[in-house]
Amino acid sequence: MQPSYPRPRVASLVLALLAGAVVAQEPAVSTADPLNQPVEVLPLAEHAVLLDIARAGDRYVAVGERGHVLLSTDGNAWTQSTRVPLRSTLTAVAAVGSEVWAVGHDGVILHSADAGDSWTVQRHDPWQQAPEGEEHELRQGVPLLDVVFTDAMHGIAIGAYSLLLTTTDGGKSWTGLRIQTPDDASAAAEVNDDDVIEEASGDTFSADQLRIGQESDPHLNGIALTGSGALVIVGERGAVFRSRDAGANWERSQLPYDGSMFGVIGYEGEHVLAYGLRGHVFESMDLGTTWNEVATGTELSLMGGTSLADGGAIIVGANGTVLRRTQGDAGFSRFTSSAAGAIAGVVPAGTDGELLIAGENGVSRYQPK
Repeated sequence: MQPSYPRPRVASLVLALLAGAVVAQEPAVSTADPLNQPVEVLPLAEHAVLLDIARAGDRYVAVGERGHVLLSTDGNAWTQSTRVPLRSTLTAVAAVGSEVWAVGHDGVILHSADAGDSWTVQRHDPWQQAPEGEEHELRQGVPLLDVVFTDAMHGIAIGAYSLLLTTTDGGKSWTGLRIQTPDDASAAAEVNDDDVIEEASGDTFSADQLRIGQESDPHLNGIALTGSGALVIVGERGAVFRSRDAGANWERSQLPYDGSMFGVIGYEGEHVLAYGLRGHVFESMDLGTTWNEVATGTELSLMGGTSLADGGAIIVGANGTVLRRTQGDAGFSRFTSSAAGAIAGVVPAGTDGELLIAGENGVSRYQPK
C-alpha cells in the first residue's frame, strides 16, 4: 500500500538515517552520467562522508559517498580503491574472509574477491520512468541500506520500501523476496472512536485521523545474524522481522516504541540489540518476542554499532556520539569524538579498546576515555 504522507529522502545515509527517510528518485541517467562512470580517485577521500566499515581478511574496508572505497591494513594509513566501476553512494559493507560486498543507492550491489582492491557490479537498478499509463513499481530504483552474508554463498540485502534480496551463489544472481506484512488497517492499534483532540482554533479531529499507523512496506534499515543462525531485521516505525529458516520465511513483530531503528547487533543464541532514533536501544533475548529498553543517556540518533565479547557493544551516532557497553549486564558509558561529526560505522581496532569510526568526516581512530 502506498503511504498517504510524504516520505522524502536526502542525499547521504548519514542524514537519511537521522531523518528515517529515503531520497526521491531522479529520472534514469544516460551512460554519460557521472554516477555511471568509474570512481574518481581523490586525495582527500578518507575525509569524505563514509557510511560503513568492516574487517575483510587482513585489512579494513570503508565505503561511502561517490562510490568511495578506502582500504587499510593498520587503520592508520588509508588508500582509495581505484577499481570501483560506479559512483553511487555506498551505504553498507559486509565481508566473509577476503570476499566483500557493498550496497547502496541506485539499488547497487558491488562485489570484491580480493578484499576490496577491485570490484564488479552484481546489481544496478537506477530509477526509470514507467511506460506511459503504467504505475511505477514501488521498489524499483530504491537504495539498499544493509547487507549480511552467512557464508561466502548466502547473503541478504535490504533497503527502502521493504526491499529484500537474497543470493545463494555469492551474488552472481539476486532474487527479490516479498516480506508478507499486514495492511495498515489491520496493523494499526485499536482507537476509541470517542477519543478526540480539539485544536485551539476549534477544529476537531478523531484520534484515528491523527494517529500515524504502521507502514505496510516500511524501510528496512538493519539486518543481523545471531548465534543460533536466525536473522533479524529492524526498520521504520519500530518494525521488526525475524527468520529462523535462513530468510525463507519472515515473521513481523513490533518494538514497544514507534520510532525507527537504524541498526541491530546479533549475539549468541537469539540475543539481539537494536538501536536508532533519539538514542533508543532495545534488547531481546528471544529474537524479538519480548524487548527491554536499555538506558543510553542520550537523545541523539544512533546509526552504527558492533558487538564486543560477553554481550558488550559499541554504538555510534550523531554529533560524534560513542556509547560503550563492556558486557551484557552493564549499562552504557557515553563518549564524544568531537572531530568525527555524525558517525555511521564502527569496528574494534585491537585489544586495547581503540576503535575505527567512519562517518561525516571520514575514517579515523578513536580511543574512548
